[in-house]
Amino acid sequence: MAMDEMPDVPDVTKKFLYVNRKAPYGTIYALESLEVVLIGAAFEQDVSLAFLDDGVYQLVDGQDTTGIGMKNFSPTYRALGDYEVTKLYVEKESLEERGLTPDDLMQITYEDEDDDWAEKPSIRIVSRAEMIDIMADQDVILSF
Repeated sequence: MAMDEMPDVPDVTKKFLYVNRKAPYGTIYALESLEVVLIGAAFEQDVSLAFLDDGVYQLVDGQDTTGIGMKNFSPTYRALGDYEVTKLYVEKESLEERGLTPDDLMQITYEDEDDDWAEKPSIRIVSRAEMIDIMADQDVILSF
């Protein structure tokens, strides 16, 4: 069969949302989530992350893990744009309930190839109501 006779292949890209609800250290959830996100992105899926409850602590800038003897994996979030993971949704109410503001979070950016490689922020602060809509729009939701 010639290439121009090949049947149309359906788009198999799915929207995956990884929901992070746990603090970054003390359990394996945050690190496992990050690893699974990278795997999903490698398979060219539409990957995004949501940070709710204590999960917002995963993105706090200036983390220092020397006192707990664990490797600080937070710099890995800055590499997500290289894997085309550019949507990190942070729930505004979860930040406020923990006395945090968007200024407390890491600066995570990606280069937008559709906009002459302009550097754009990956973190999007959304309300609880907006987060519900984001979740409703997904094909797959994995909670950590």
